[in-house]
Amino acid sequence: MPPALRDRLLDGETLPASWYSDPEILRLEHERIFRRSWQYAGPAVQATEPGSFFTCNAGALPVVVVRGRDGELRAFANVCRHRGHQVVEGCGRRETLQCPYHAWTYDLDGTLRAAPRSDREPDFDASELGLRRVQVDTWGPLVFVNPDPAGPPLRDVLGELPREAAERGVDPGGFTYRGRSREFVIEANWKIVVENFLECYHCPVAHKSFSKLVDVDQDAYLLTTSRWSSSQYGPLRDGGELPYDPGDALRGSQFHYVWPNWTLNVFPGPPHVRVLVFQPLDPDRTATFVDGFWAPGASDEIVQEITDFGAEVGREDSELVESVHRGLRSGAIDHGRLLLGSEKLIQHFQLLVLDALVEGATADPA
Repeated sequence: MPPALRDRLLDGETLPASWYSDPEILRLEHERIFRRSWQYAGPAVQATEPGSFFTCNAGALPVVVVRGRDGELRAFANVCRHRGHQVVEGCGRRETLQCPYHAWTYDLDGTLRAAPRSDREPDFDASELGLRRVQVDTWGPLVFVNPDPAGPPLRDVLGELPREAAERGVDPGGFTYRGRSREFVIEANWKIVVENFLECYHCPVAHKSFSKLVDVDQDAYLLTTSRWSSSQYGPLRDGGELPYDPGDALRGSQFHYVWPNWTLNVFPGPPHVRVLVFQPLDPDRTATFVDGFWAPGASDEIVQEITDFGAEVGREDSELVESVHRGLRSGAIDHGRLLLGSEKLIQHFQLLVLDALVEGATADPA
């Protein structure tokens, strides 16, 4: 990872093609990115009552988010301290968290409450064997986790994004969770999937229906970057036949990326956010899902129309990124070349990746 790579990225060259399929690069990404970053966990409504919980992943780390009897929201590595079995699955409500392997039982605050036969072990100290804590925080109805106990607070990563979204009519604080959609696996490296999200240069060619709804012309489509995020703003296109009737509430779109692997999407229509997550499974596969949150009063019909529209765009994107992955993996090229007027958000992302892998995420990529 030579220092000269940063200069080449600043000049518009992309990350090396080999970085998108090298298992060692993904190992480093799990260690230096996903173990140190805030990631979307799920909807807060799944953990509102004492004892309610849900599971998720932060990179390769299984996590459980649980509401304690004291009302506090906590998160733990969902890994038993005995032999490493995952303690709970799915979501629900329990008085304790009990591992199904040997019945080690943890209280809702993570402390080890019982371990069968441990009373026969003279040196067994239950106080040292509680579940590992994970940082947890919320933005409105959205829950986030960070495996790094020394990591910065969520508000530092979000920065001005909540204010900027609210100024454009989107404040998730009052939104209601309306379900998860588009759970599937993409045959491409997670970085390729993120990079596809970060530019609409491909939209006029690959997203005909999207381009009828949103004005994607370079002079109309606004791109901005912050320390840990980047945003795209596209106005509703005037004239022509739209793919659905957005009404008069939100007349523009917002597409926000937040490091490392989640996005906040807003289409024209009733106030809403659709959280899209890109979860690396291995160097060649990415799991993805979408959680939808909507302002009160949004009809089932418009929620379904926009959800279906987003799914159509997602299917088109899947074909694109899978082709890119095959091309980069083939060894035909060593790297690509960005058009920074349209693809500067990819450059911003790639500098974040480089700084995380090479410099431990201490350098400012701006």
